[in-house]
Parts: sequence; structure tokens; C-alpha cells
Amino acid sequence: MARKKKTADPLTDLLAAAQPETLIKLIAELAEDRPDVRRECFDFLKKHVSLTAGQKVRSEGEIVMALWWELHPDLEELDDCGGGDYGTEDHVAGLMCDIQRKLAGKQIEEKVRRQLLDEVLPFIKSANAGLDDPLYDLAYATCYSDEDWRRLAQALEAISKDWPTDHARRIYRKLGDREKYLELRRKKLVYGGDYHDLATFYWNEGNRKEALAVAEEGMKKGQGRMDELRKFLADRAHEGGNRERYLALQFEQTTDDLTLAKYKAFKKICTAEEWKAHEPKLLGQLDHAWASELLKILMHRKEYGQAVTVLVKEKYPSYAWDSADELRAAKQLETRFPEQILTYYLSGLGNLNSNATRKEYAERAKVMLKVRHMLVDVLKDENRWKTFAGKVKRDNLRRPAFQEEFAKVVPGWRELV
Repeated sequence: MARKKKTADPLTDLLAAAQPETLIKLIAELAEDRPDVRRECFDFLKKHVSLTAGQKVRSEGEIVMALWWELHPDLEELDDCGGGDYGTEDHVAGLMCDIQRKLAGKQIEEKVRRQLLDEVLPFIKSANAGLDDPLYDLAYATCYSDEDWRRLAQALEAISKDWPTDHARRIYRKLGDREKYLELRRKKLVYGGDYHDLATFYWNEGNRKEALAVAEEGMKKGQGRMDELRKFLADRAHEGGNRERYLALQFEQTTDDLTLAKYKAFKKICTAEEWKAHEPKLLGQLDHAWASELLKILMHRKEYGQAVTVLVKEKYPSYAWDSADELRAAKQLETRFPEQILTYYLSGLGNLNSNATRKEYAERAKVMLKVRHMLVDVLKDENRWKTFAGKVKRDNLRRPAFQEEFAKVVPGWRELV
């Protein structure tokens, strides 16, 4: 069988017949108001035309600005509306990443980089597009030299807002501009992290006395975010052989948002005698821990009675995928405290006499399977299971989706009466 001849493209025929000046005019008109077309033209021609070094550099700059003007309308809309849908945000952020990759090649002319930065700064100042991190990353990517970095720092400082000023301060520190860094740092000493930043600055330049004085001041005045500062002082105490001060700081670090990981870490640094002295004080802080961490600590300590009390009080998690530790603990406690764990599982069934989505029915069916396991496999009371499950089934006979989802998961569901 003969192969069907491909039909000639009329557009190709016309292009072949056109004079070069006509083609140039056509492409220029198509690309004039369409940045994506302009960018594709540069990309295509770079691959198929021999360019001088200067033309290559100019082409890279043109591609960068074409990418910017391609994303600009969407970015303006995000900025005007205070953000937008994920698709638009991802599209804009993706094009910003493309620009950063181009800039990372260090082949973009200074005038292009400065033009781009001037375009980015108003959006950084507005901070209303929901894309702060990509915008700052893009601004940073325009900087090739110390002069570029200083220009950016000065522009950010001129915005006179906390977050841009924080960035400016970090840039001045990176540049080694001690006076500008200290000027901006002293204007904002609120959180422990602020004091830690200043303390480490002094420490790194060899001014240890001033560093420790700032850190101690931060311990008294810092309004939160104290972890880094405590660690800094704890390290200094450890280096100086001040064991009492070291342990006191580590204890405070541990009990600030207590977790099982912190509990284990603190025990590890203590000698047996030190742990004996600090353990009662640490246990006195358990009530301040989040329920999930409290449960993990109690299970780790094998204090199962207290652990099951925490479980029953918290009830079965609404989102099981986010509570693996709680469900694991419940599984471990099933045979020790069957009635309490049964109560815990029952709390996950919710209101079985109300309409819900099929997805919700499917989730409840998984919980019902655990209830069956407790009654049949652990408590060995199949009659109790049949009585309970039979009533649930009868109460929901007019909900076919409910019945279908439960029948998929729970053994013997269809046979219940």
C-alpha cells in the first residue's frame, strides 16, 4: 500500500517565496507585543545562526527581559489582588526561576541586570503578590559584584520596612560594611534571634567580651526565638568549663517547646547523677508540652497508664495521616487497656446518623474495622460486636454509599442483621 503523500503547508510555501526584508518585518511585528514570541525567536536564532560574542551577550539579556515581560502581567495581577490561584503563582515563580538560571551564567550585561532590578523592587516594596521569596531570590541573582550588592542593599534600606531592611542588613554584613551593619542592627533588637545575630558578629570579629555582653542582654530582653541565643551561650559555657551554667541553659532549651527529641538529647548530655537531679524538674514541665509530644515521651518512659489517658482525652485524630505516632501508640496499648482504646477508636467514628461524603464514609469504615478488631480479636466478644455493628447498619440502611464503603472494608458487614 502506497504511503499517503504529505500535504504541503501553504504557510511554508509563502515563507519560501518571501523576500528576507519581508520575513524580518513579519517576525518583528509578531514579536513586538508578545514577549514569549520574542524570547522564542532569540532562542531559535541562537541555535541556528553564528553570533559574535557581543551578540550572544545581548541575546541573553534580551531573553532575560523577554521572560520578565512575559510574567509581568500575571505578577501585576497577583500584586493588585494580594495573591491568586496556585496555577498563576506557580507559572510566575517558574518563569522567575528561568530568569535566575540565565543570570547564574554570569553572562548578562550590567545595564540589563540593573533594569531588571528596577522592575523587581516595586513588587518587593509592595510585598502583596504572595511571592516574596522568589522576588528576593531574583533580586539577589542580579548581583554579580560588590557594587551590585551595595546598590541592592541601599535600595532595600530605602524602602524603610522591616523585611527589606533585614535583607539590607545581611547584605552589608556580607560586604564587610561594619558601620552600616551595626547601624541597622541596633535599630532592631527585639527577638533572641536579633541578639544572636549581633553577638555572633562581635564573636566572629574577635570581640568576645562584647559578644557575651550582647548575648546576656538578649537573654534578659529577647521576646521569643531564643534557641540560637541559648545555644550560643551554652557553647561558650561548655568551652569555659562552666558545667552548671551549661546544663541550666540546656535545660531551658529543652523545656522550651518540649519534645521527645529534646528530652532524649538532654538526657544524653547528662551524667547519671545529673540526670537524677534534673529528671524530676523536667517531668514537672510535661504539662506544657503538646499532647502529641507528651504522648511520645510517656510511651518512651513506658508510663502507659498516663499515655492512654492522653489518648482518650485527645480522641481519635480527624486526619489519621497526620497522627502516625498517636495511632502507633494506640496499637501498642490495645492489649493493656482494651476498653480505653476501644473508647478511643469509637471516638473516630463521629456522628454515624448524619449524611456525609463517600470519602468520609470510607474513612469511618477504616475506623470501624479497628473497633471490630478490639471487640472480636482483643476482647473476644463477638456478640458485643454484632449487637453494636448491627445497630449501626440498620440506622444507615437508607445510605447506600455508607453501606457500600463499609462492606468494602469491614469483614462480614453484608451478613449483619
